[in-house]
Amino acid sequence: MAKAPVLTPQAEDFPRWYQDLVNKAELADNGPVRGTMVIRPYGYSLWERMQQEMDARIKEAGAQNAYFPMFIPQAYLTKEAEHVEGFSPELAVVTHGGGKELEEPIVVRPTSETIINDYFSKWVQSYRDLPLLINQWANVVRWEMRPRVFLRTSEFLWQEGHTAHATYEDARDYAARIHRDVYADFMVNVLGIDVVLGRKTPKERFAGAINTLTLEAMMGDGKALQMGTSHELGTNFAKAFNTSYLSREGKQELVWQTSWGVSTRMVGGLIMSHGDDNGLRVPPRLAPVQVVVLAIKGDEAVLAKVREIGDRLKDAGIRVRIDDRTDTPFGRRAVDWELKGVPVRIEVGPRDLESHTVMLARRIPGGKEQVRIEALAELLPRVLEEDQALLLAQSRERREARTTEVTTLKEAAEAATAGGWARIPWANVGAEGEAELAEQAVTVRCLVTEDGAVPDADDAPGTVALVARAY
Repeated sequence: MAKAPVLTPQAEDFPRWYQDLVNKAELADNGPVRGTMVIRPYGYSLWERMQQEMDARIKEAGAQNAYFPMFIPQAYLTKEAEHVEGFSPELAVVTHGGGKELEEPIVVRPTSETIINDYFSKWVQSYRDLPLLINQWANVVRWEMRPRVFLRTSEFLWQEGHTAHATYEDARDYAARIHRDVYADFMVNVLGIDVVLGRKTPKERFAGAINTLTLEAMMGDGKALQMGTSHELGTNFAKAFNTSYLSREGKQELVWQTSWGVSTRMVGGLIMSHGDDNGLRVPPRLAPVQVVVLAIKGDEAVLAKVREIGDRLKDAGIRVRIDDRTDTPFGRRAVDWELKGVPVRIEVGPRDLESHTVMLARRIPGGKEQVRIEALAELLPRVLEEDQALLLAQSRERREARTTEVTTLKEAAEAATAGGWARIPWANVGAEGEAELAEQAVTVRCLVTEDGAVPDADDAPGTVALVARAY
């Protein structure tokens, strides 16, 4: 009888494969309240690496970190009508505290535009205070009807940036900078995911925004995942909260604003973009553990050599984990590290000591080879970069192979339903066609130009709609 697979095969049941992997790679568990999650240490280490890489890019763009309360007076949200209308079905509202009914209900933050604007209106007095560039790492709550760990949860972790500028042009350019230089750079060059940068349709914009820039990625099953967004808010929130400044000319002017965010949804995107039937495959630049050195047997000479190799690789700047748990069978440990997607395993046993070699197993392309111990410190950085490039190439090849050029709504819906994306002239879709596609659970993910750039306006000549089913 054939041995049962560790994971449900992707081709058999992709959603079940995803749940199996989250569980067996020890990434997360469902929380005690429906829609919440417990992120386990290895899953959280992936998020921490994402935070570190993102935080450096955000600071390079000039933003500073701050923190704002998670409890927001309900009255704040009603000041911006479109914003509260967009979020009202998802709000979690606190009505009692300290054993008493509250005089005014409190909303658990779904996002922080309103409370941050209340403070921006106090902090911004003159043009000298602008631009004001703030970011916070926090949790938010949006009541989710169809939860799935990392992808859609009622509480999730994220960063949210909020900025105020003197002019529309400055705000527009900063939103585009975050979109391109922070988010796209991170997703392409660290996550190894070939995202499409585009503009959301008016229907799909963030509530209260005048423009939303998005990054869309194709998952392993051909569906789309929105990986992050950057919004131009215009003066909508500035009007509601009287966030104004004294200009150089001595006039009171409203500020122009942006907001932008990415979340733990990126962990789900990482899983579904790069995972295979053997588990996760973590891009080396992201990986909290780039190389694991395993002792095959527990004799002292092997253990000593494993630790020596680990020290050498750490000195070479590689993120290394030593696995000397020889009371657990070697095969089980190897499978566990494969599930977790560690890019390289170095396996050391008694015979390897005699030959001064080790077995090097590469998770991303697969395969094993004997390597001399003294060559490891020089070889591994090159191997890790090769594997990083391979993941990005595979992500790009999948998207290109499964994207179809079409001209009709029927063709677009068929391509999306078949497990791919469609590119169709936006002039052939429009608001009516977008609504028609939505009835078939197919959405316009974003608008791009014919050559794949971000259009300046929804109705820019040559604008193409990217159409897909989505998570």
